[in-house]
Amino acid sequence: MKAVGYQASLPINEDQALLDIELPVPVASGQDILVRVEAVSVNPVDTKIRMRAAAEAGQYNVLGFDAAGVVEAVGPDVRLFKPGDKVWYAGAMNRPGSNAQFQLVDERLVAEKPLSLSFEQAAALPLTAITAWELLFDRFGLSKDSTGTLLILGASGGVGSIMIQLAKALTELTVIASASRQETQEWVKELGADFVVNHSQNLQSQLEALEIGPINYIASLNGTGQHLATIAEVIAPQGKFGLIDDADVLDVMPFKRKSVSIHWEFMFTRSLFQTSDMIQQHKILRRVSSLVDSKNIKSTANESLGLINAANLKAAHALLESNKAKGKIVLAGFEE
Repeated sequence: MKAVGYQASLPINEDQALLDIELPVPVASGQDILVRVEAVSVNPVDTKIRMRAAAEAGQYNVLGFDAAGVVEAVGPDVRLFKPGDKVWYAGAMNRPGSNAQFQLVDERLVAEKPLSLSFEQAAALPLTAITAWELLFDRFGLSKDSTGTLLILGASGGVGSIMIQLAKALTELTVIASASRQETQEWVKELGADFVVNHSQNLQSQLEALEIGPINYIASLNGTGQHLATIAEVIAPQGKFGLIDDADVLDVMPFKRKSVSIHWEFMFTRSLFQTSDMIQQHKILRRVSSLVDSKNIKSTANESLGLINAANLKAAHALLESNKAKGKIVLAGFEE
């Protein structure tokens, strides 16, 4: 089968950073399903792993988490799917990824894709939707009756784009989204943000000008280290602060006097540790699929770079590393 992989961790402008390769088609066993991949999207975790984890000698690492495709075969213990089902998923970080024509994935991490979306549109959502859902509803403990204010820092990227929509569709929160460029500010408004602030300027003064009081929930999706002091100032007493990025230093002491709870969100925790509630990701994707098909939320696919191959994936990685991506970057199909 065709795939895109790498051996050494290299800057994305190097010829060998990502390569077109051929690999054997894997065989489904246990609770695994074998998916014929139709479309993928690219996430910051792809670029981070590429730069941090070289392949074993003589082997290739295949990246890719988000995917939409068709079930080709199922293992003997699979109960949720059958060949021919159209599915979407975000996979697991400790297994070969979706940048290949065929991929094995545990059925508990998979759901049937939204009927109203193409494979390409669907591939944009799984990883970011699961991340946003787990942070809002598992970590923050929000519900349809939740009120107050939610500040999303770095809201124009993949996770922020779907978090805005989920918060507006499933809670009573007032959503403040941060974005630094005119086009990204317009994007987050289009997605439903009630207010927009610019994280490249003085955040505290902008929030005070809104006259909405201390912020009950803050989701920091990038640049956490840069904004940590401001977060500690603007968050409400007994507020909740969640983050997904890799701050070099995370000094939590400033949060003590306000009894702020701090939440890490890493959507691969369930699959990495084979937790007893892994099936929750299947359930989350089913719920998101229903929200999409009922027009309560929409795909965040914003840029299509063509076929799934090394050249196009290198372009996608470069765009993500520039920190100028808006929404999700998607690719679809393999060369015949």
